[in-house]
Amino acid sequence: MNIQDFKEIDPGERLLLGAGPCNVPPRVFRAVAAPSVGYLDPYLFGIMDETQELLRALFRTDNTVTLPMSATGGGGMETTLVNLLEPGDQMVVGVNGLFATRICEIGERLGCDVVRVNVEWGRAVPAERVEAALKGKSPKIVAIVNAETSTGACTPLKDLAKLAHDHGALFLADTVTSLGGIDVSLDADGVDVAYSGTQKCISAFPGMSPVSFGPAAMKVIEARESKVPEWYLDITMIRDYWGPARKYHHTPAINMIYGLREALRIVFEEGLEARFARHMLNHRALVAGLEAMGLSMLVPAPERLPMLNAVRIPEGAEDAKVRGALLRDFGIEISGGLGELAGKVWRIGLMGYNAQPRNVVLFLAALEAVLRSQGVKVGAGGIEAAAAVWAT
Repeated sequence: MNIQDFKEIDPGERLLLGAGPCNVPPRVFRAVAAPSVGYLDPYLFGIMDETQELLRALFRTDNTVTLPMSATGGGGMETTLVNLLEPGDQMVVGVNGLFATRICEIGERLGCDVVRVNVEWGRAVPAERVEAALKGKSPKIVAIVNAETSTGACTPLKDLAKLAHDHGALFLADTVTSLGGIDVSLDADGVDVAYSGTQKCISAFPGMSPVSFGPAAMKVIEARESKVPEWYLDITMIRDYWGPARKYHHTPAINMIYGLREALRIVFEEGLEARFARHMLNHRALVAGLEAMGLSMLVPAPERLPMLNAVRIPEGAEDAKVRGALLRDFGIEISGGLGELAGKVWRIGLMGYNAQPRNVVLFLAALEAVLRSQGVKVGAGGIEAAAAVWAT
């Protein structure tokens, strides 16, 4: 081994307009670079308390057990499920994309009876379909992906939460892509447990997953007949470290907590309603530009997410070749389709810090240039169409 062959890390500048992560504000970089402290340092405890307070405000909840797990969004998904489910439990899941499928897979690995409510990928999960699936059943959990990252479809939560409660079940929501980009109101909507990710609309670094367990969920966990099967994800132990007891469980991602706290400060300096409006406005401008070029969206307009836009790949375009040219020639990353949508759609993220007009303009111009260079016929006027949205 020659150590000189291992160069300093320098990927170059990227504009991350894929399904996540997104670019991070300079203030978050500076926060992460602050000196680390020990896991029992009083300064860290103060930062932890403030981070929890900010997360409760973002989730719009009074849930005491609201904290960031030292894990990605997938780890947050697993945290909620391994704490709530025991072998033989029943769970009903609205499945309209890849991440809902993952919820099912974890439930099956835990030895549970998983009832799938299968919906066309790219559509929201209809409440009536879930209601029909619940007839004659007594599930422990009804689970829904609020913002399906694989398709760009948004499923509202309130009516589904009521259905779950009417059937004696807890309601669980995946808010990985939605939190910080659209209104996520756990208490008002009746969500008992939720998880998210830090690398999307919150605009912090990947590697942490905010979770929130309501009183009903914690009551179920404390009444378990068996121990939580994953020691690292046992929320009753982690709660004791993040709460007043300060009972050590594992060394947290200290500098990542710094970064998350700073990202949340930025969120509330802007204001939630202003942030939601910014995401929606730039989404509308992007869609107008894409449609002016002759491209079509996967998800019907009433069911679309503003922060994750799935556009159908036009005839004659090669998925990987277009994405490769965008990255090579313009430094722009977008995501391809997943699962049954692989090779059929591009997923364009406008999340958090990246939901800005300049990024929409750059992307539309770059995409048009790449498609034309590869012989794909596209309409002109994408930027003009986007500008018309901003003007109104």
